[in-house]
Amino acid sequence: MLLSGIFYFIMIEEKDTYRTISAIAEAIFTEQRSKFIAIAIPVQTVEEVKEHLAFYQKKYYDARHLCYAYMIGAKGEIFRANDNGEPSGTAGKPILGQIKSKEVSNVLIIVVRYFGGIKLGTGGLISAYKTAAAMALETAEIIERTVDGALTIGFEYPFLNDVMRIIKEENPQILSQAFEMDCTMTLQIRLAQYPRLTSRLQEVESLRILSASPELS
Repeated sequence: MLLSGIFYFIMIEEKDTYRTISAIAEAIFTEQRSKFIAIAIPVQTVEEVKEHLAFYQKKYYDARHLCYAYMIGAKGEIFRANDNGEPSGTAGKPILGQIKSKEVSNVLIIVVRYFGGIKLGTGGLISAYKTAAAMALETAEIIERTVDGALTIGFEYPFLNDVMRIIKEENPQILSQAFEMDCTMTLQIRLAQYPRLTSRLQEVESLRILSASPELS
């Protein structure tokens, strides 16, 4: 058996829900003739963040600054803030602060600034970027998602009925399956229900856990 009792305990204790936004939301804030365009974007990975940044940098190529912050993970364990040429701590940090304040994750907020000719000063910049980010999040629909556990199992074909009975009762999502003499299936289920599913599957003769990992849905 690859999964130990210690592994089960950790899985049970993990937070298995998080708040995020359902779709892209935008807002515009103007301060002293400077225009701040804020875009809140749902993301799952840092790679997605990079793709969105490249898109908006091209779209707003003529803007003075394109600042951003993001937070990824059920606990917000992956995060970054970028001032993109603004004085240190005046843009990315207040944007990130709004993400934390709203208690959301898997969110990227980009704030594009078109300079209006009047300098806002450190305090003015912090306030402007904070307000723009907050307005984008206020426009967005905030939803709750689950953290899921995924596992791939292997077993001999004669035990297929035993496996399918457990799957029917526990109702995980079947991501992939291959039925030959040696069958394989990849399943996904909410983290809180993951230990029970795994424990029951391990009772099936010949069944092996080939891989197991929690992931965001």
